[in-house]
Amino acid sequence: MEEIDEIKELINKINLRDLNSRDYQKMKIEELSANIREAMKFQQDIIQRIEEFEIKGLQPDLTKYAKMVCKNTTEREILKIQEVYLKKIENEYLK
Repeated sequence: MEEIDEIKELINKINLRDLNSRDYQKMKIEELSANIREAMKFQQDIIQRIEEFEIKGLQPDLTKYAKMVCKNTTEREILKIQEVYLKKIENEYLK
C-alpha cells in the first residue's frame, strides 16, 4: 500500500509542476536554457523512480499511467521552453 501512495505522490508532483508553469517570455536566454536542463533532469529522475516500481512489479497500470503523465507533462513543458528559446535566439543573434 505504501508503494501505491508513493506512485500517487509522484503523479501529484508532476501535476503540481504543470500548474506552476512560469512565464517563459519574460526570461533571458540563459534562464530558458537552465529551465530546459532542469525540466529534462526532473523527467529523468521521475521516470527512473517509476521504472524502479515497474521492476518490482508494483501496480503495473498505475506505474504505466504515471509514466505517461510524466512524459506528456514534461515534454509539453520542454516544448514550450524550446519554442520561446529558439525565438529569442533568432531575434537576438540572427537579426
